[in-house]
Amino acid sequence: MSESNVQVCPACGVQITGNDQVLFSSGAPGNRGRLWARVCQYAKKSGCINQDEQAIGHIPAQDFYDPLT
Repeated sequence: MSESNVQVCPACGVQITGNDQVLFSSGAPGNRGRLWARVCQYAKKSGCINQDEQAIGHIPAQDFYDPLT
């Protein structure tokens, strides 16, 4: 993976590759929708690079944490 194709969010440190694959600090890679569903919508930190609704796209229900688990 080329360093020039990776964005690092200054708010949370998550890496997003050029093909919009999100590299979480632990666990399997995900996408911008999962990142927003699990982090960005709650953190609301200045400088977050994952706020563009067009880039985030549709977020399936399974991308959110299940409050019952």
